Amino acid sequence: MNPFQLPASIIDHTVRDRTVRRLREAGVRLPTFMEMADPVAASLVVEQTVDPDSPDPANLRRVHWHNAADRRHLTETPGYLELPSALTGVPARILVVLGERFPMIGAHKVLPAYACLVVRLVSGLFDPARDKAVWPSTGNYCRGGVAISRILGCRGIAVLPEGMSAERFDWLARWVADPADVIRTPGSESNVKEIYDTCAELARHPDNDVINQFSEFPNYVVHRICTGRALAKVFEHAGRGSSARLAAFVSSTGSAGTLAAGDHLKATYGARIVAVEPVGCPTMLYNGYGVHNIQGIGDKHIPLIQNVMNSDMVVGVSDLSTDTVNVLFNTPEGRAFLAERKGLSDELIGALGSVGISGIANILAAIKAAKRLDLTQDDVIVTVATDGAAMYGSERDKALARDFGNRFDQVAAAEVFGRALAGVGEDHVLELGHRDRQRIFNLGYFTWVEQQGIPLADFDQRRQQRFWDELCALVPVWDELIESVNRDAGTGR
Repeated sequence: MNPFQLPASIIDHTVRDRTVRRLREAGVRLPTFMEMADPVAASLVVEQTVDPDSPDPANLRRVHWHNAADRRHLTETPGYLELPSALTGVPARILVVLGERFPMIGAHKVLPAYACLVVRLVSGLFDPARDKAVWPSTGNYCRGGVAISRILGCRGIAVLPEGMSAERFDWLARWVADPADVIRTPGSESNVKEIYDTCAELARHPDNDVINQFSEFPNYVVHRICTGRALAKVFEHAGRGSSARLAAFVSSTGSAGTLAAGDHLKATYGARIVAVEPVGCPTMLYNGYGVHNIQGIGDKHIPLIQNVMNSDMVVGVSDLSTDTVNVLFNTPEGRAFLAERKGLSDELIGALGSVGISGIANILAAIKAAKRLDLTQDDVIVTVATDGAAMYGSERDKALARDFGNRFDQVAAAEVFGRALAGVGEDHVLELGHRDRQRIFNLGYFTWVEQQGIPLADFDQRRQQRFWDELCALVPVWDELIESVNRDAGTGR
């Protein structure tokens, strides 16, 4: 599917009818975009006995931000942590919204995976009886794609770098239909070009549909509509009865889908949009390249769905900091230091396990942004933790061996806190002017026009905010296509 040729009607009625029959036989009801944006109002209730980590079609109704801590109930306000100044060292309030509560994969990337596939299904562009969904990713998106594929009765193929965490591969081994459906490409987090090359080979087979999160505009749309509104509810909940201002939204780039939530928050509250990347691969900051271990962010290119011209700041974060803070947050010695020396509550310390490596990067970037902008106690920064620490136990073990000789004690904990948290400065921070935005936008030319063959006119239209705003006009169109399929399948309300 050409990324810019987004369906607004049924393209193939025969394929769409086969999808309807399959959903009818499986008893699957597809949630709409607006239901996922406000599942409480839509009453997307699931029987509590349904395991949120099972491939049960009922879990489609949990693909949203409003799952409670047990991941079985609905909650009016999405789950989040408010980090105290004792941890961050800044007076600004930093709110971390938890992607760990999403079903099946414990990460919010299952949301765009569903959005990208469902648009194809209801328009007749994807035949679940014939086509294979190819999910290129650095870990969580391909897991989400495999989970959604399995529930909807089609075959999912995960393509990801061989250097990603062992926990990702362990999860995939349990969920794919065939071990051959997990394809390991050379390198690690920064090696997205190698993923693209592999997908280009797979795409030569007519039954392979590459659903590339970096160029799929439904990824942008679902995050702007669903994630943006969820974060707004978190801000309203945290700021009620106070003079709180939403100063900024901070998110690592990755596929740039989550960054789309910033467009909603900027339009609603005037919040700045802060994009985060690793200093080991500083593409936006310095036109740079390199390798790093902040799994989920920074890939030596600018995603097609990144609305660069609406961003306000770029912040670079070191993977040495994220790796060692992962150890600090998730070892008995580190947690004891946070309790005894920093006075953090047991509840908060336990909740830090809900923050994975990219979430730590977002926290460190939020601290940098707060310092650069001189934010006060009336200012709020909202960010996200895509997943939790459970995905990175193997990475924690590597850091323990490499950085601490497998001996992490109170002294080491104090050193990590002093260097990575208390010592956070304003280095690798760029406030974006118009020329900076143009420079970053232009970097995308080499990937998308020269390498991937996107027409220049299509590429350039993304400079205008109007292009991004008009994408959201497709939501009611797609929702009607979804509801039509549900009615015909006998699974509508």
